[in-house]
Amino acid sequence: MINTLGISEETVNLITKCENDCREEFSKIEEACDYNSLKVLTSFHKNKVTESCFNSTTGYGYNDLGRETIENIFKDILGAEDALVRSQFISGSHALTVCFFALLRPNDTLLSISGKPYDTLDEVIGIKDNPSSLKSFGIHYEQIDLKDNDFDYEKIKDFLTNHKVKVIEIQRSKGYSTRKSISLEKVGKVIKMMKEINNDIIVMVDNCYCEFVSSSEPTSVGADIIVGSLIKNLGGGIAPNGAYIAGRHDLVELCAERLTLPGEGREVGPTLGINKQILQGIYMAPSVVAASLKTAVLTSRVLESLGYEVEPKYNDERVDIVQNIVWKDPNKLIEFTRGVQEGSAIDSNAVVEPGDMPGYEDKIIMASGSFTQGSSIELSCDGPIREPYIAYMQGSLTYSYGKLGLMKAVEKIIHE
Repeated sequence: MINTLGISEETVNLITKCENDCREEFSKIEEACDYNSLKVLTSFHKNKVTESCFNSTTGYGYNDLGRETIENIFKDILGAEDALVRSQFISGSHALTVCFFALLRPNDTLLSISGKPYDTLDEVIGIKDNPSSLKSFGIHYEQIDLKDNDFDYEKIKDFLTNHKVKVIEIQRSKGYSTRKSISLEKVGKVIKMMKEINNDIIVMVDNCYCEFVSSSEPTSVGADIIVGSLIKNLGGGIAPNGAYIAGRHDLVELCAERLTLPGEGREVGPTLGINKQILQGIYMAPSVVAASLKTAVLTSRVLESLGYEVEPKYNDERVDIVQNIVWKDPNKLIEFTRGVQEGSAIDSNAVVEPGDMPGYEDKIIMASGSFTQGSSIELSCDGPIREPYIAYMQGSLTYSYGKLGLMKAVEKIIHE
């Protein structure tokens, strides 16, 4: 039957063989899905979610029961004292920006200990000049690169011993870099060391792409505040936009006042009918993340069997939903990405081309045939047109759709 969809027998046989190789990894993913589903359901029961939580507010958004319930649920599932979950956040990068400006003041220092953050933060921080950057407000930025895909503990220790730092930033997922994503174990180890040097520093973790991949989150290993997007893992492919900030109550309150205005903070912000979608999204998130992980594992095994360099390998520990394929050839990166677009639900007839995107210096090739624009929890694939020409593939609302999308992409590599 699959052959009638334009997928060759050669590709079907390859996928079937690789799928069998992945059974043990799939079992681990399903076990984590069961645990995280229980965590979500328990919080729904604890917070007494009712149909009235779906009601909408307009204008100032005072007394929004659904909004309050959603934030209590996120607080529970993320193991935090408090959470701010709002559609007024345009993206994960916007939520990170709000967090930076909420926590930092002129002459404070922001230190990234996971190397340069994601490209979209260059102008936020002031790595690239912008009159609205942190740098323009007199906030200093320093970074310490990873060493052998782990934190450079000696450099971090020396820097914190000899400099005053207000906020430490850790980006768990790799972004468009060639490094590996950072495990919760490594995050916990470095936080413990840093807090022993200075317990007053604020540790902020960019948790995008990582939620529900394991059974716990960075708050469980000492992170003070974490940030993520709702068009990634925790939106479950249903939330149409938004993001969250979760962690210490006092820090979340500062973020709320930076998002809205001092004195009103979290008490305002109309939900405009989005509560039901956010609740459905978080309810579905464990299974959608599991489908994304299974798709990533299969992708890794298939492309490795075809002789390409992949990271992580199919049986490596997974930290996020992102799968890298190193093409070392811009044409193969482009063709594979086009194949993912052809296997998508929306705009499957579009031929994607590298182009300029806001926040990026290199041209970007992106397949995102998704119901929500830019949603990377739906099947997507993207990458900068720069050496070594890496495809960053992630997402899939169901494993079956992910597998079909992979088949289409593999066809482009094998037969074209």
